[in-house]
Amino acid sequence: MNASPFTSPQAAHRVVIAGGGAGGLELAARLGRIHGPQTITLVDARPFHIWKPSLHEAAAGTLDIHQEGLSYLMLANLDRFSFVLGEVEGVDRERSVLRIGPVMGPDGRKLIDARELDYDTLVLAIGSVANFFGTPGAERHAVTLETPENAEQFRLAILQALLRLNPAKARDPGTRLNLVIVGGGATGVELAAELREAGRVVRAYGLPGFDPDRDLAITLIEGAPRILAALPERLSRAAHARLEAIGVRVETGRRVTEVAADSVRTDDGRSFESDLCLWAAGIHGPRLLEGLGLPLNRIGQVQVDDHLRTPDSRILAMGDCAAAPWTNGRPVPARAQAAHQQAAYLARMLDARLRHRPEPQAPYVYRDHGSLVSLGQGEGVGSLMGKLAGRGLFISGVLARTMYMGLHLMHYRQILGAGRTVSLALARLLMKRTRPRVKLH
Repeated sequence: MNASPFTSPQAAHRVVIAGGGAGGLELAARLGRIHGPQTITLVDARPFHIWKPSLHEAAAGTLDIHQEGLSYLMLANLDRFSFVLGEVEGVDRERSVLRIGPVMGPDGRKLIDARELDYDTLVLAIGSVANFFGTPGAERHAVTLETPENAEQFRLAILQALLRLNPAKARDPGTRLNLVIVGGGATGVELAAELREAGRVVRAYGLPGFDPDRDLAITLIEGAPRILAALPERLSRAAHARLEAIGVRVETGRRVTEVAADSVRTDDGRSFESDLCLWAAGIHGPRLLEGLGLPLNRIGQVQVDDHLRTPDSRILAMGDCAAAPWTNGRPVPARAQAAHQQAAYLARMLDARLRHRPEPQAPYVYRDHGSLVSLGQGEGVGSLMGKLAGRGLFISGVLARTMYMGLHLMHYRQILGAGRTVSLALARLLMKRTRPRVKLH
């Protein structure tokens, strides 16, 4: 039986994973359980983990971000990796050092000084940021869903706007809350459906005089000819029909040219009233990557080869921050299932590296297992076992929504194990019986 590098003289090789998103955390958990905390270190700017595809539910208030988060320190103890809290500020490639910024308290006082962390292998898994495509006013006036803080900011803004709506209607009966979502990908579509459903739940809780069909206007603007343009056309048609059925206005083939404080303008000269604008029109690599001296693609992602390696032999990259080759010159899409697959692939590669054995020669190959899109708490559409440009088994309704929820549980299973995942799912199901369906505070 081979000795673990954690207990052998060969344990000096240090793997540092920058970014605790879905892929980075799964990789840390897989390697930590084998090689231990002296070898595997995860770095993240937040003390807790949120599954990013659920941020649209947090933004609508149908998911409590404070209950959903899992402590990285708890996960580190469970999965035997080390956790370092702090934002990654840079990489000194010559010294093989990761620079980590200070941690500040709520009152602005410094809790932890800036630090440097040595690495032998660095895995970049720092995700992505919103791509505003240079649109005037977008960065200033639009909200994004990049972080839990963004989601909570958006939720509070909607709740406050709803509370102000009734007095405003007393002065002008035609007053309503106008929400504009820019981007008809999965995030925009899912948020539009979730917001419409949340509005109807809020009315049931007795918000005085609020009629969601009359007083809440949601407009989704997409530049492509159809929403969910990267997914099979049948899914796009079904999602479009569902959104229109629940009262969401869908505008396709319209490019946003300006975002103002109270409106969103498009290239056909129209202006859409906007009390709140959510930008979900694309992604860009974090600015941090620009200072690494590594090749980037046109949207700022690190270019990697088919083994997820950068030109620097000590640095690998995965997830939304990486552009891995796929097919027809296109990179692997920025999707949760891609990050999951890359974590599994890198776990095998790094396990061999840590054991001083030959690394696998087989390249990473992305396999599309289909797509699932949530359209509210009880609806969804999906295509199983298909390809992004091909045909698959179409599903919809409660079945699609249930399978969508299953993806979240599959992620938990990777980091918590089957038993704890079942316990967590049951506990949250029971807790829902004593809490409002929409967070009202």
